[in-house]
Parts: sequence; structure tokens; C-alpha cells
Amino acid sequence: MKFDRRRLLRLAAGGAAFPAMGGLAWAEAYPTKPIRLIVPVPPAGTFDIVARLVANELSQRLGQQIVVENRGGAGTNLGTGFVAHSAPDGYTLLLAGSPGAINATVYTNLDFSFARDIAPVASIERAPLIMVVNPTLAPKTVAEFISYAKANAGKVNMGSGGVGSTGDVAGELFNMMAGIKVPHVPYRGEAPAVTDLLAGQVQVVFSTPGSVMPAVRAGTLRALGVTNAKRIDVLPDVPAIAETLPGYEAVSWSGIGAPANTPADIIDKLNKETNACLADAKLKAQLGEFGAVPMTGSPADFSKFIAAEIDKWAKVVKFANIKAE
Repeated sequence: MKFDRRRLLRLAAGGAAFPAMGGLAWAEAYPTKPIRLIVPVPPAGTFDIVARLVANELSQRLGQQIVVENRGGAGTNLGTGFVAHSAPDGYTLLLAGSPGAINATVYTNLDFSFARDIAPVASIERAPLIMVVNPTLAPKTVAEFISYAKANAGKVNMGSGGVGSTGDVAGELFNMMAGIKVPHVPYRGEAPAVTDLLAGQVQVVFSTPGSVMPAVRAGTLRALGVTNAKRIDVLPDVPAIAETLPGYEAVSWSGIGAPANTPADIIDKLNKETNACLADAKLKAQLGEFGAVPMTGSPADFSKFIAAEIDKWAKVVKFANIKAE
């Protein structure tokens, strides 16, 4: 059987072009099946609530269900590592957040790198923590607390959701900038830390708003300050800690990440649709209920933000000698 050489070359050329065209069509059609959003903490906390709010809106915009899957453990490293080792096809995503940036320094033996193996897709929100004390404690302001802690060394302890948690590093940043040393008492989660604060077992906690707002409003906890650079709308009478310690800021944040090497056009599509979700007034109001504000931007913007957070918390972790248990 004789082959026409010119026809064979044309077929070869067409075959070489086909994968590129097929890949382009595949990216444009994405998603063609449900997407998993891995949340690296147990259900019910603020982080989990944000994931479900955004997943609901994003599902509608993408036309495919986004299934929220909780994979808590090892200070968010279990879920983060799972995504880092997943196929970079856009069908396994991560609800990334401040713990990932902190863990980059706290943990030295991980089999993945948050900075290298998780591609920033879209930022979602940022929220301050609230510095709360038991109302039986004498200080009523941040300045008074600093003076009290200096005068009562060993009598004031700080609770948090665990070693290297956002509350832990926020408290250590406070120690560093205030020139004090309030010993840290780690708990297995923020809820038991707040429970012991209410009981007077610890004296101060830097907590997410969702965990302490009801107690603050009821008067069973006293809010001394918020960790945002400025006051927040939901607690307008509570000063920013930065009003006493200029430059102090510690926020909890979240966003969407994907395995490294996920195609850029898929990342761009997810970024565009996430930003569109965050423009919705209903979602803004839902986030605002726990003091969070939408944080929009490009994948490059999110990448720069994460790099700055890793660098910032690395300095605090080293100052306080925070080590993974």
C-alpha cells in the first residue's frame, strides 16, 4: 500500500495541533464535573462557614457543584498536604488561610511547601481577631493590660487554639511589640480556650470574632482591642490595638488555592468567578456578621499577600521560639 507523503505530513501536522486545540477547549469547558473544596479544619468553625458560603455562590456561577470536604488535622497540614499532592486539574481545591502561612515556619519537616506546592487562585476575606479578657481582670484598655502584665508577671496567661495557631502568633506579636511576656497555654481548638477564659483559667485570648462576639455583647467577656489596623464596624467602640501599639496588625484570612501547575486559564476562571461572588451584597453581609470583609484581587495579588504573611509570621515564630508539638 502506497502512502501520499504530502497527505501524511498534513495528517501529522493536524495531529500535532489537535492536543493544543483539545486542551484549549477543555479549559474553556471547565468545569465539567463536581469540584472538591478541601477545608483543612473540622466542620462548624468560622473557616468552615466561609468555605460553605463561597462554595454555594461559586457553584451557581460555575454550573457545577462544589463539594466541601473537611480534612482537619495536624494544624491544617493534613488537608493542605492532600491538595498539594493532588492532580493539578482544577477539580481539587484548597480553602487556604493564615495557618498555612504560619505553618511554613512552625513546621520544618513537612512533605510539601505551602509557598511552592499551593498555587494562589483567589483571596476571599480577611477578619481581625479580638483581644478579650475575663471581666474580673482589672485592665479595661490595652495600655492598662500592658502595665498590668508587667506588674503581675506569671499571673497572666494567654490561651489559644493551639501552638502556632493564628491566636497564638497574634498574641506573641503583641508580646514582642509591647515588650512583655504573657505565657502561652495552648488548647485543642479555640472553643476550649474561650471556655477556660470564661472560667478564669486563662486571662486573655486573641480570638476570631465568631467565637467571642456573643460573650462580648453579653458582657461575660471584655474586648480590649481588635487586631485590625483600624476599628471594625461590628465593634465600633472597641479600639484597634494599633491605637496603642502603632503598626500592630494580625488578621485571619482565607482564599482558594490549587495544586501547583494547575493551568493558568483554569486559575484565571476561578479567580474571576470568585471575585464576582464577593461583589454580591448578600455574601458581603454574611461575611460581615463575623467581622470579615471581602478581599478581592488577581492571583498575582494573592501570591504577594501570602509571601508577605509568610515573611511576617516567620519573624514572630522565631522571636517566640514557637515549635510544632
